Amino acid sequence: MFERIDSVWWEESSHNPVRFLNHVERKALNAALRDNRFIALYERVIVNFDHYMSSPDTWFAQTYPDLIGKTIAYFSMEFGLHESLPIYAGGLGVLSGDHCKTASDLGLPFVGVGFLYPQGYFRQHISEDGWQEAYYENLDLTEVPVLPVKASGNKDLLVQVALPGRTVQARIWKIQVGRVPLFLMDTDLAQNSTGDRELTSRLYQSDPDTRISEEIVLGIGGVRALRTLGIQPTVWHMNEGHSAFLGLERLREGIESHQAFESALRQVTASTIFTTHTPVPAGIDIFPQWLVDKYFGDYWGKLGLDRDKFMDLGRQDQQSQSFNMGVLAIRMSGQHNAVSELHRDVSRRMWSFLWPDRVEEDIPIESVTNGIHTLTWIGNRVKRLYDEFLGTDWVEHMDDPAVWDKVVDIPDEALWSVRKHLKRRLTSFIQERVRQRWMAGGYHPVQAVAGGVMLDPGTLTIGFARRFATYKRATLLMRDVERLKALVNAPNRPVQFVFAGKAHPSDDPAKHLVQDLYRTLKRAEFGGRIAFIEDYDINVGRHLVQGVDVWLNTPRRPNEASGTSGQKAAANGVLNLSVLDGWWREGYNGKNGWAIGEDEDYANADEQDAADAESLYELLENEIVPLYYLHDENYIPRGWLQRVKESIRTLAPLFSTFRMVKEYSTEMYVPAAMSSASGDSV
Repeated sequence: MFERIDSVWWEESSHNPVRFLNHVERKALNAALRDNRFIALYERVIVNFDHYMSSPDTWFAQTYPDLIGKTIAYFSMEFGLHESLPIYAGGLGVLSGDHCKTASDLGLPFVGVGFLYPQGYFRQHISEDGWQEAYYENLDLTEVPVLPVKASGNKDLLVQVALPGRTVQARIWKIQVGRVPLFLMDTDLAQNSTGDRELTSRLYQSDPDTRISEEIVLGIGGVRALRTLGIQPTVWHMNEGHSAFLGLERLREGIESHQAFESALRQVTASTIFTTHTPVPAGIDIFPQWLVDKYFGDYWGKLGLDRDKFMDLGRQDQQSQSFNMGVLAIRMSGQHNAVSELHRDVSRRMWSFLWPDRVEEDIPIESVTNGIHTLTWIGNRVKRLYDEFLGTDWVEHMDDPAVWDKVVDIPDEALWSVRKHLKRRLTSFIQERVRQRWMAGGYHPVQAVAGGVMLDPGTLTIGFARRFATYKRATLLMRDVERLKALVNAPNRPVQFVFAGKAHPSDDPAKHLVQDLYRTLKRAEFGGRIAFIEDYDINVGRHLVQGVDVWLNTPRRPNEASGTSGQKAAANGVLNLSVLDGWWREGYNGKNGWAIGEDEDYANADEQDAADAESLYELLENEIVPLYYLHDENYIPRGWLQRVKESIRTLAPLFSTFRMVKEYSTEMYVPAAMSSASGDSV
């Protein structure tokens, strides 16, 4: 709808409707008002939106009518809702955003809690030498879709949290995600010190004092924010351990109301769910004992505990001198889940020390495999194709495999036409970004080539886009440069690769990985057929998962907890080429994509890298490239499209957040609500 008003400014405003309307030229608005087709579109959008917001017949209302008023509070360090609000770093935030959207779609009594980061996540620039440069831009909060929550007298609604020697105040903001309110805290207030104003300025700051302060504000401050808003959740969901201090605050509330510690702890754990996303201990926030003393020395007495008993809540064992946020999250929750079946097995091993009397398969960590909010990630042309062949009500039943069985009825010609359109759109998007950088000046010609200016929409295109961490092995493809050169330069059957992703600004090994990749792809002998897209965000990701032919994923197994980018690609008719890790181990059936390597772990990383690289090259050379270029007399790759249909049919229903959120509801939220001893007062 906004694009119809002024398509150029819509792109330049980064699809931000608030900024768009603040600055669009009046003549464009006047022209839209005189356009009967636009008015019809506007009315259709508003009618559909009003129906969505007011419809009482949601899945949750129909399935659990007695639980409509039992609020589920979902805490996450980041929320990736849209590119216009860059308060996310990667997969965890995008999953949180998709979770909120689906909770809205299904009608859950759901509320989100997190941070509004005025500087968002960093913007990425790659130098001519391939070094990642990070810079930050302050958000203009008058031009993003967020509103301050007001108290009486039109004053900002504030919460207070005690930190060593002072009290920090946080303002509360609100984003309406469909039916779901998302409340975000921000400490950038004049009454706070300069350091405290910076607490929530940006994501994942590495300083331990800042990190523990952030997590105190998120957990303890988040509980107080909900209480101040008059929201009394029945169920509390911690998405990762960053918010685990919320359990301590709820314990304090119970003890303050004259409950015994054990009784208060039972109530807290009965109503709390913890989702872990990390498969390695290094991914957990762990604070030294002296830092916990500094920040909680005045707090543990309020729980009726001494120092040692308090430390035991987050201590890995009696000899440990540190406080583990994952341990605290597990001890503060009654239900714990990993985000894929393989990740469940890894997590049970990782946390087995907390249940020394149990065999591994009896450790109470279950799995709810991640999914995607399908409508956020599929292209418009893909949706229209599904509307035509799956039935107009497919959106309401997108987790039903029977609906997706109809994919086989889509004519190859129609599916191939959509896939070619999305590839052309991706190529144009990438080349326009290069043109804009060129016009801004200071852009070396080799950077333009490395940025994708020579990509061809008619060439088999393989995409790799995710957070750059060493275990994701972005450079696995470069292990045999001669074989790679033969692939990209093969006469009549070339292959091109598109990379994107950010390394954390404090992760030098990951930044060197970006540099190594960039230096390799700049080489002239690759003919401009390998590109790196700077400044990866939701918008770049959306174009990539829609527009490439194959989605490449090369984690060092079993370090990929789940992953969701390949699920987004599959929903658009893109085939997965991935290690059997995370979600792909559950999704791969031998006909709906390709598996790199075997369903086994290696004790030696170099041995695993060598085996997986060999498997990757063999699949590309002997299966993927020949199948893609095997066209009939009408230039349609029938065999390729048969595999595409199998991918969509088998993966789209299983890896939808409709399935995921229903699973959370049935297996976790509802039991937690039912077992919560005092209902809304918990």
